[in-house]
Amino acid sequence: MNNISDSSKTRKRQRDEDIDAESSRADPTLSLEENLTFSDTLVALRIIRAQFPHIDKVSIQPFILKSQLYSSVEDRTQVDRELESLRREKVLRVFKLNTGQDDHAIMFLEDYLNQMERVVKRIKEKKRGDVEVFEWFREHVIDSKLEPSIEHQELYSLLSLGGKVKDEHMSLLINAGLLTRQLIDPNMYWFAIPNIGSVLKGLSQGRKELLSLLNRRRYKEMMLAPLEKKRLRFSPLDMRFHLRDLIGSGNLKTIHTPTGLVVRVLKD
Repeated sequence: MNNISDSSKTRKRQRDEDIDAESSRADPTLSLEENLTFSDTLVALRIIRAQFPHIDKVSIQPFILKSQLYSSVEDRTQVDRELESLRREKVLRVFKLNTGQDDHAIMFLEDYLNQMERVVKRIKEKKRGDVEVFEWFREHVIDSKLEPSIEHQELYSLLSLGGKVKDEHMSLLINAGLLTRQLIDPNMYWFAIPNIGSVLKGLSQGRKELLSLLNRRRYKEMMLAPLEKKRLRFSPLDMRFHLRDLIGSGNLKTIHTPTGLVVRVLKD
């Protein structure tokens, strides 16, 4: 039994060393061409997290889009499998976004809890309602419900482990941005990232702006190096963030040429 445990620890240590070695590439000054793809999902997650742009006036912890992982690790099945494993190990959480049918954000659990703490602190300062529900939510819901959504009755039952649940408690969680009701089934909630609303608006606008920029060019393409240096007018997220997203979602593709990588529109 000890041999199995030791072997597992050795593998984990080796993996951590490999990640640390590759994570040295997280230098934000490196171009996208120099660090577009990685061998491991967790490595990709850590590096994209480290390169998350600073956003003025919005208090948001770094998040990664699933599409960005698809552009960063060649095997999508590997990405899905490793994401599922990391989710079960409570390393990260996956959130369904309202910006597109297949849009999912990934946030390291520690970042998500920090984000939640900031929101709760503000609500406590304003003394709005029975704030003990946030403690129940963190201890009993976040810790045991790892999926992106939760049914009303299950949410109610888990919160009840902390104390007597009132309608006001549910409203507080929704107003804090921790839950959103599903439109198709009002008995289901999506877990959500507080304060992400304005950033998601920028995500949608930035996608349109970048595609429009490339569609106006003669061959609907541009060299990656000068493209990455361009600034977007309508998104607080940087060009690198959007390029990873649109390459991974299949809207753009990269082509190797003797002079470097070219980015081309794949579908209008």
